[in-house]
Amino acid sequence: MKIAFLTAGGLAPCLSSTIGTLIREYHTKAPKAELIGYLNGYRGLLLGKSITFPTNAHEYAEVLMSYGGSFIGNSRVKLTNVENCIKNGYIKEGESPIEVAAAQLKKDGVDIFHTIGGDDTNTMAAALVKYLSENDYGLTVVGLPKTVDNDVFPIARSLGADTAAEQGAVFFENVANENTTSTRQLIIHEVMGRHCGWLTAATARKYRERLNSKSFVDSMLISRNRWDIDAVYLPEEEINFEVECERLNKLINEKDGINIFLSEGAGRNTIVTEMEASGETVPRDAFGHVRLDEINPGQWFSKQLKEKLNADKVLVQKSGYFSRSAAPNQFDLDLIARSAALASNVALLGKSGVAGLDEDNNNEMSLIDFNRIKGGKPFDTKKKWFQELLIEIGQK
Repeated sequence: MKIAFLTAGGLAPCLSSTIGTLIREYHTKAPKAELIGYLNGYRGLLLGKSITFPTNAHEYAEVLMSYGGSFIGNSRVKLTNVENCIKNGYIKEGESPIEVAAAQLKKDGVDIFHTIGGDDTNTMAAALVKYLSENDYGLTVVGLPKTVDNDVFPIARSLGADTAAEQGAVFFENVANENTTSTRQLIIHEVMGRHCGWLTAATARKYRERLNSKSFVDSMLISRNRWDIDAVYLPEEEINFEVECERLNKLINEKDGINIFLSEGAGRNTIVTEMEASGETVPRDAFGHVRLDEINPGQWFSKQLKEKLNADKVLVQKSGYFSRSAAPNQFDLDLIARSAALASNVALLGKSGVAGLDEDNNNEMSLIDFNRIKGGKPFDTKKKWFQELLIEIGQK
């Protein structure tokens, strides 16, 4: 039996650790299986580039679980984007990426294929399952849901998201001290989240929880309100800019600084519309997603707010690469363990799908049909904890 692993998309604090956990599971359940990893996601699969894990790989499972990133590498390659695959030399003119990928899996003799990624990664895996089943090759594909945005239907909590929120809070804990470097300072903490504000909201929540463990000395100007959050802006919430500027102006007059948590997708449509209206080219990736790191939502907001708040200094800091590259925390390690246990069990039974917490099944760990996996799940801003957070910071 041969079992292959592939990680794809952006990083999340779960990739190396998930493979390490799966290696440990298979050492117990299928000790004679050969394990391989395709290098740099679907790019490696298309190019036939892989590594064979050593027979004693299980001895290093704990090491893998202590690292962030993906030791076999990631990439953003969409198997249905033929033009992009040809342009980058992954396939030849006239070839189909799905067919090339399927042929490589057959050539390598893969029986079980684990894809660790977001909705794009796992929908591509579903396309491979369909193609191979129609061409008389039985391949079992079990995906595991990874995304720091926590925006995949119907996954209640994706692997690595909790760690990313925790690390974003740690990141801002240091950045917040910059409020002491200037009068009337505006600090914007830009958090990842293209369509979904869950990570920004969860990061804000964890940051404020960390503030609860700190000591403050009001008489020495070390007061909680200077280090607290003043606004949280998400893609799901309309921003009444005029009302917000009036509120923030009062705050900056009172405490000489403002701290904003901004989801990178907040205001995205407005920015894109402005760019297109001015004739600028909007940068997009192979999936058609706007490259948010290139259009800089944080800078756009800082420019608008600097003038409105008469700020002396504006600082925009992005926690994305810091938080998504971290090793998983205990919450995620526990979730990875549960996910890997189910994924390996069903894979050995020849069942394909995605192993994750199913919102449509009381958040139980379940094997979810690939057809139910979809991206773009919004954050429910009506969650009690988020509404309470907005009230506490005076945004409601």
